[in-house]
Amino acid sequence: MKKFLIYIAKISVITVLMAFLLDGSYTYIFMHSNNRGKIEKVFNSKAQKYDVVFLGSSRANNHFVTQMFEDKGLKAFNYGMSGGHLFEASLMLKLMIERKYEIKNVILEADLNLSNEHQAEGISARFLPYIHNSEVIKEHFSNETDFNELYYIPFYRYIKYDSKIGFRETFFISINKKTSALDNLGYYPLVKHKNGNMKNNIVNLNPLKPNKYYEEIKNLCKVHNINFIPVMTPMCENTKGMNYFEKVKKVYPEIHNYENVVIEDKYFSSCGHMNDTGAKIFTARILKDFFNK
Repeated sequence: MKKFLIYIAKISVITVLMAFLLDGSYTYIFMHSNNRGKIEKVFNSKAQKYDVVFLGSSRANNHFVTQMFEDKGLKAFNYGMSGGHLFEASLMLKLMIERKYEIKNVILEADLNLSNEHQAEGISARFLPYIHNSEVIKEHFSNETDFNELYYIPFYRYIKYDSKIGFRETFFISINKKTSALDNLGYYPLVKHKNGNMKNNIVNLNPLKPNKYYEEIKNLCKVHNINFIPVMTPMCENTKGMNYFEKVKKVYPEIHNYENVVIEDKYFSSCGHMNDTGAKIFTARILKDFFNK
């Protein structure tokens, strides 16, 4: 029995040491990544200066044509993240501020995601390699139900989110394999699909008042003297429940409603996402209305 217990103890010690070793190795690799995603780009970058930063979900990523701002002499980058929520948008802005970014304007896509305060696990997981190296990331996750496991158990976060930050991702980072996430200054253009879904139903959506992460972004901008421009972006004309945007306007009158600036199906890749042509029409309107360009 004594030998068995000693054997179990040795296995336990080896397992813990391996967990610490793997955790340190994976984290080291992520700490040297800057060409696969927007989160890595911010975390591993030096302080940047921007005239305009875009934040939000895919409806920011696919709708704000960054180059059009650059062409007007405005240094800009689209940090919208497909699949992301305001949880991640808020954390991204916090991370930029922690990294001493100087930002004049934040344009936030604030519409459908006002209806929830959830994290988008597939996106939020990409912040986790840095949880021990960033106070804002640690604090942002501190109220999540699994924070203790993520923070204190070595290698747990890499196992839980293996598909996002596991072996495959660390391998690709190691061989310096790039993604398209940083192409086009962060903007991801879409094309018109023959089979694109041109129907949507948002009847059951209601904006939260307050939405914790929207308020965080607004307050961060106020504290750091950043001009805050929250906007609602277009959806196709076959959407049911379009009065959702009116609900948002009543709850948050400061949010600019652009849901009907582009409506024809020919300008959409799917009901909630404009194609490149539609995005350019929309972006031109934003430039005209807020930057007199």
